[in-house]
Amino acid sequence: MAIITTILWLLATLLLAHVQLAKAQHPTKVQSSSKFARVGYLSPFITSSGFRGPFRQQLYELGYVEGKNIAIEARAAEGSYDRLRELAGELVRLQVDTIFVDSNLAARSVKEATQTIPIVVYSGDLVGTQLVTSLARPGGNITGVTNLSPDLSAKRLELLRETLPSLKLFAVLWDADGPVPLRAFKEVQVAAEGMGLKIISLEIRSPEPDLNGAFKGAVNKSAGALLVIANPLTSRYRRQIVELANINRFPSMYPGRGWMDIGGLMSYGVVDEDLYRRAALYVDKILKGVRPADLPVEQPTKFELLINLKTAKQIGLAIPPQVLARADRVSK
Repeated sequence: MAIITTILWLLATLLLAHVQLAKAQHPTKVQSSSKFARVGYLSPFITSSGFRGPFRQQLYELGYVEGKNIAIEARAAEGSYDRLRELAGELVRLQVDTIFVDSNLAARSVKEATQTIPIVVYSGDLVGTQLVTSLARPGGNITGVTNLSPDLSAKRLELLRETLPSLKLFAVLWDADGPVPLRAFKEVQVAAEGMGLKIISLEIRSPEPDLNGAFKGAVNKSAGALLVIANPLTSRYRRQIVELANINRFPSMYPGRGWMDIGGLMSYGVVDEDLYRRAALYVDKILKGVRPADLPVEQPTKFELLINLKTAKQIGLAIPPQVLARADRVSK
């Protein structure tokens, strides 16, 4: 009996040693639900609605509960670029597990502050701004999702032209200090040239853009429509931009749904909520041990055309039936 007991003990010991060896050779990824994770967030102006809503909701649906197994350290620079760099350094000193940003400005500041903490970016031209090496192989410690589509600016202009068949001259409102808006503006220029249209460039700059002056210039030059290029600066002042556009009766094309909720006429763009959720999925993967360099940057696949008929009536514009038929949502 003693011999059998000894044999069983030896077998159990060998089995335990084998399991421990296997674990050492193939370490299991630590599930974020069993570990307290710390996620940083940095914004150049204010925390975005996409971060407050879809991003955090997706994390919650993945099992992350703030105060229980995750802490989110959110910082906003309130328009100060120097403050942006300071806050990036603060997040690095906090030794967060990963940092999420939804602007190229914030991404550049965080990239300068750390080459080791994984960074998830939701923004525009990640390759052109040299945040990543390529979309397929981002390299380094940065990955994420982009809202940039090569023909997006041309599509917006095409829809604006279809709404206003007699359009000859239109204005473009954009942040002249932003690298991503510059690329978008150049795309609009190419598209306009192909359609035989002329552009009035309404250039604004941080921290206090002269929006009244920009719109006065568009009125004085008899612009027939307005196209707004998105970035943190225009997004921060979007309520004022929409109000000025409507007061001056400009048929206007905006970059996304958020502009429609405050009275914008038309928007065509990516589905922001979807991309914020995708960014949260990337954060989840990184917290579970996946390297940013192994996660290709995702591009948008969903786009939507939104039209506000109440605003159209306010500015005296009749939306053509063929444009209405193409809309994903029409507000009355």
